Amino acid sequence: MRWTDIEELAALERQLFPHDAWAEPTWWSELAGRPRRDYVVEEDAEGIVGYAGLDLGGEVADVMTIAVAPRAQGRGLGARLLAELVDRAEREGAEFLMLEVRDDNLAARALYERAGFELLTTRRRYYQPGGIDAHIMRRRLKGATA
Repeated sequence: MRWTDIEELAALERQLFPHDAWAEPTWWSELAGRPRRDYVVEEDAEGIVGYAGLDLGGEVADVMTIAVAPRAQGRGLGARLLAELVDRAEREGAEFLMLEVRDDNLAARALYERAGFELLTTRRRYYQPGGIDAHIMRRRLKGATA
């Protein structure tokens, strides 16, 4: 991710997540959080088609976001972005990768389950508006001791 991507990332966020999209100041903050924050952006001839990010906090890394533009969905890009996050977290020595996902995001939940994430707990009515549950999931990475 580069600073020149921020405007396009914020626009794609608004399209994909209209109720809780990250605005440009949030993206600037994420970019400023390097090296702890680590983002990858996928582009095609029309611009950004996907992005994903990590918080590298030691033995536990967190998926901050994964998103794929509508024009690129259904082609495995989400799985490739997630695999890249797993690789980056492992390279940085993380033992676990955590994430939270909306209960109503069935495609994302299926992606995470296929990638080996397990459900740890559910935060009831976490996402507002709408009172949608958040599922907290974890994947053990290579080198994990427990």
